[in-house]
Amino acid sequence: MTDCPPPGPAARVWEALRPLDPYRSVKAALGWLVVGSVVITTFLVFVAFRSATGLRVITVFSIIASLLITQFVAHGLTAPLDEMTAVTRAMAGGDYSRRVRAGRRDEFGALAHAFNRMAADLEAVDTHRKELVANVSHELRTPIAGLRAVLENVVDGVSAADPETMRAALRQTERLGRLVEHLLDLSRLDNGVVPLHTRSFEVWPYLAGVLKEASITCGTGSSPRIRKDVHLHLDVSPPELTAHADAERLHQVVANLVENAVRHSPPHGRVTIRARRGEGAQSLALEVLDEGPGIPPAERHRVFERFNRGGSGHHGPDSDGGTGLGLAIARWAVDLHGGSIGVAESPRGCRIKVTLPGGPRDQS
Repeated sequence: MTDCPPPGPAARVWEALRPLDPYRSVKAALGWLVVGSVVITTFLVFVAFRSATGLRVITVFSIIASLLITQFVAHGLTAPLDEMTAVTRAMAGGDYSRRVRAGRRDEFGALAHAFNRMAADLEAVDTHRKELVANVSHELRTPIAGLRAVLENVVDGVSAADPETMRAALRQTERLGRLVEHLLDLSRLDNGVVPLHTRSFEVWPYLAGVLKEASITCGTGSSPRIRKDVHLHLDVSPPELTAHADAERLHQVVANLVENAVRHSPPHGRVTIRARRGEGAQSLALEVLDEGPGIPPAERHRVFERFNRGGSGHHGPDSDGGTGLGLAIARWAVDLHGGSIGVAESPRGCRIKVTLPGGPRDQS
């Protein structure tokens, strides 16, 4: 970060007075400068004629006074440019948080407002770029971990290279390819133009497949060992329950919620995924419950923000804190469906509730 040099005495006086702020034009300020110089010179000449002071002395004082006033005003006019230069150098060094003072109403004030808007846009673009890289890393971790687990089992002789095992590896590879394509849509999430490919499907086999993958991949990305001690339980009622949603986006939601719940579960804990029919046709109400320490009420409004990793007490024995992106990605996917996600009250652990409206949605 590039810092401005400390202001001198004249600059501090100028900051306190800020005499140019009321003017809406630099031309008006320069005009008043000329008028002020003429008035001072005329006053000193009048004093010279009414006193014994020599005209030459008065002329010298007039020139000195005019130069001082001009220097004072010139400093005020160029101060915003000096400040913009310092901020520009800081931005060139990667610091986009700096802003210039924009309290004036003249052309320099308008320039300062435009400069601050530009700096804010650049900061947003830089933040979005960093977050997109983090999102990609986070989302690719799960299928890569699953594929690695399958291949390690084959190499170690735990599983045979039979067609079923190879199909499991192929599914992870296909999912990896789909995620690469879908993660590119994250750059357009803020504009609300990410397409949804919704369809009707049975909830029980769909969630059973998600949990089967989760039982293999949970903990393999950033944790040194798999949480085999955590039991995953699926509760779907009625068993023939159907939903209408984007299956791949919903997979992101459930997988991230389950991963988060497993990470914060105690030893030999239980994670329950509960699915019920919502209020509308083919609507869906999902709940993911764990037996961990839960989320304090003061932090519940922030758990779906990017890079928020929860309080210090919200960690299981196998938790590394995560990347702080899983719940944010889940929120975005739910928002795309027009649904809602939030932390619900629970007598024990954490309970996150997801509601999807169901029914075909216009994706134009």
